[in-house]
Amino acid sequence: MKFAICNELYEQRPFEEICRSVAEIGYTGLEIAPFTLAPLITDVDAERRALLKRQASDAGVEIIGLHWLFAKTTGFHLNSTDEAVRVKSADYLRALADAAADLGGSILVLGSPDARRIPEGTSNDEALKLAADTLSRACGTLADRGVTLCIEPLAPTETDFLQTADEGARLMKMVDHPNVQLHLDVKAMSSETPSIPEIVATHLGHTGHFHANDANLRGPGMGETDFRPIFQALLEHHYDKWVSVEVFDFKPDPETIARESLAYMKQCLADIGAAT
Repeated sequence: MKFAICNELYEQRPFEEICRSVAEIGYTGLEIAPFTLAPLITDVDAERRALLKRQASDAGVEIIGLHWLFAKTTGFHLNSTDEAVRVKSADYLRALADAAADLGGSILVLGSPDARRIPEGTSNDEALKLAADTLSRACGTLADRGVTLCIEPLAPTETDFLQTADEGARLMKMVDHPNVQLHLDVKAMSSETPSIPEIVATHLGHTGHFHANDANLRGPGMGETDFRPIFQALLEHHYDKWVSVEVFDFKPDPETIARESLAYMKQCLADIGAAT
């Protein structure tokens, strides 16, 4: 199990400083929200991508990929009924895959709840078909660049589309491509009826990435969610990929959140008798 953290927690800090901070705390991976780099990922040229990758490497941390893919953008929509919008959205996903690979990463996490709401007058089944069409258009670039796009189910309070791991897996199977997998997020899974360990047991075989957070939007260990059975389930099903801390409440400060989250996760592993 490898631990990463998402960079938007640090807000406007210089990228080089963020890399040093997360590495010093003990993380080995950094997950990036594109809007922290530029309004559009296509605004980040090859020279800057190389610089960011080098800064991370010099600090001893690996850029693992990108998330919040459509956040703070306009004109993109995963399941639009307008084919031109779906083509534009797929093109942007391809650009994101290129950027992730250029930065040294191999993951795209597709959350972005506002850019996937079901269009008015469209059924959920129709929305799934439209989303599958968009994702299928990007699969060639995903495969060429060695990047896996991970579909992130979100709670009903966040979106009306892909609200459960089962629905995310259904879309994944419709696309039917090895570079499109499922993403599991503790906060989102907290809204489902099965327990989080049960969801993990059902879906981990086709899960490409995992976000660690609490239902209260804070870091692991900062709420009521017990991560010991969650980590036990991950280990029992041989998950050896990234566990990335993603928080939405940035108080009290990035270093405290990052440090306490990592310490808690390592303690959970120790409690269940797993090596850290």
